[in-house]
Amino acid sequence: MNDLQGKKAIVTGAAQGLGLAMAEGLAEYGVKVCILDISPNLSQTVEDLRKKGYEVEGVTADLSAIDQIEGVFNQAIEKLDDELDIIVNNAGIHKPMPAVELPVEDFQRILDVNVSAVFELCRLAAKEMKKKNKGKIINIASVLASQGGFNASAYSTSKGAVAQLTKSLSNEWAKDGINVNAIAPGYYKTELNRFIMNDEARYESLVSRIPAGRFGDPEELAGTVQFLSSNKSNYINGVILPVDGGFLGR
Repeated sequence: MNDLQGKKAIVTGAAQGLGLAMAEGLAEYGVKVCILDISPNLSQTVEDLRKKGYEVEGVTADLSAIDQIEGVFNQAIEKLDDELDIIVNNAGIHKPMPAVELPVEDFQRILDVNVSAVFELCRLAAKEMKKKNKGKIINIASVLASQGGFNASAYSTSKGAVAQLTKSLSNEWAKDGINVNAIAPGYYKTELNRFIMNDEARYESLVSRIPAGRFGDPEELAGTVQFLSSNKSNYINGVILPVDGGFLGR
C-alpha cells in the first residue's frame, strides 16, 4: 500500500466508530485525512490522531443540511491543500423502530443524510478527481442493502439506494479513472449497534447467524478501505463488498 503515501482523503462520520477506524487506517499509510462530522467529539478525535503522528484535519458538518454540503466540502479541500484522491462516505444515521411508528420526517432525514448527502459528496468529489483523471470513491452501504433488517425500514431503504447509486456512478466515471465502490459492513461493535448488543436475545440470535460467531471490531474494516483506496484496486468498479463475517453467505 505504499502508493497511499501523500494522498489526500475526506472521510465523513469519522469522529468515532467505523469511520474513525477507516480514517485511521488511511492515516497509518501516510494519507492526509480530513474528517467531516457533526459530533462534538470531532476536535478530540483530531487531536488524538495527531498525537499518533498522523496528518488529520476536521470540519464540522451537518450533512442533513444539503444546501451546506458544498461549503463544508470546499473547506475540507482547502485543508487538504486543494487536492482530493479519496473520499469515504461513511456518515449515516438510523432510527430503529416499527415502520408504523416512524414519522415520515425522520424517514426523510435518514434519506437526506444516508443518500442525498452521499450523492452530493460523490458529485463534488468527482469534479475534483476529474482534474487529474484519477480518484477513489468509497461509499458505505450495509448488509441491509440486501437484507430487509428489522425495525429498519428507512435505514435499509437508504443503504439499498447507496448500493445502486454506487453502481450507477461507477458506470459514468470509470472512464475518467475514478473507481466508485462500496463496502457493506455487517454487524460491528459500534454505538449504532448498541441497542442490539443490549438486547441479549436479539444479539444471540444475530451472532448465531454469523459464521464468524461474533460482531466485528471496527478496526477490521481498515484493510478493505486501504485496498479500495490503493492502486491495487484500479480495475475494480461498481462492487458492493461485504465485510460481514460471512453473514450474507449464510
